[in-house]
Amino acid sequence: MSIDLKTPEDISNMRIAGRLAAEVLEMIEEYVRPGISTGELDRICHKYIVEEQKAIPAPLNYNGFPKSICTSVNHVICHGIPDDRSLREGDIINCDVTIFLDGVHGDHSETFAVGEVDQQSQKLIDTTRECLYLGIGAVRAGGVVSDIGKAIQHHAEEAGFGVVREFIGHGVGEI
Repeated sequence: MSIDLKTPEDISNMRIAGRLAAEVLEMIEEYVRPGISTGELDRICHKYIVEEQKAIPAPLNYNGFPKSICTSVNHVICHGIPDDRSLREGDIINCDVTIFLDGVHGDHSETFAVGEVDQQSQKLIDTTRECLYLGIGAVRAGGVVSDIGKAIQHHAEEAGFGVVREFIGHGVGEI
């Protein structure tokens, strides 16, 4: 199997698409509150992506997915479908945003607390953020991808959590 090396233009486009996805999460945070539905969060994001960013929400119609973002509430692991369910005080929600622009994807997600959350939920949010940075810190020239997973898994398990092996990370770019 050959390795496709990205051109400087590819990398620039990936950075732009990634930045746009991050901007959607920055924008939507103020709307995450008790009483708003996940469907309304999706509508707000869709409008922002299409009208403000002039980009494409990549999940929409991908393998039949009916919405522009994924919203996973509480125990939903990932890829939750936005609907009319209203968020409640104490929920946690992961918003997963993927932008397609200039032939490449940019993908980010963030977990938000809905109002005040219990200690365990806050610990989960904090630990997963720490895992993100430990995973990034494990990236090394000449390293192997499993080093990233090991750093994440070790920290998650030390904090009393686990990792979901059925849903692992993926790349960004053309696919």
